[in-house]
Amino acid sequence: MTTTKLPKGRLTHPWIKENGEFRPASWEEALDYAAAGLAPARDLDTSKSYGMFSCSKASNEVNYLAGKFTRQVMGSNNVDSCNRT
Repeated sequence: MTTTKLPKGRLTHPWIKENGEFRPASWEEALDYAAAGLAPARDLDTSKSYGMFSCSKASNEVNYLAGKFTRQVMGSNNVDSCNRT
């Protein structure tokens, strides 16, 4: 199985991995692909199928968005970070 390697440096557009190979994709296609990947977890009992672990070194805004996404989009209260350790 051959895998197409991603370009070095900063990525300028999304890539999707299909059948072991990466290919360029549009933002709309990449977001639809990501949403389709998260949908099965959201459709199950999210108290057991989904959680978010956020980084204490991220900004308050990023941590807030992580919690908001987990609660509002995924329907789970399973949000934690390494702040407690």
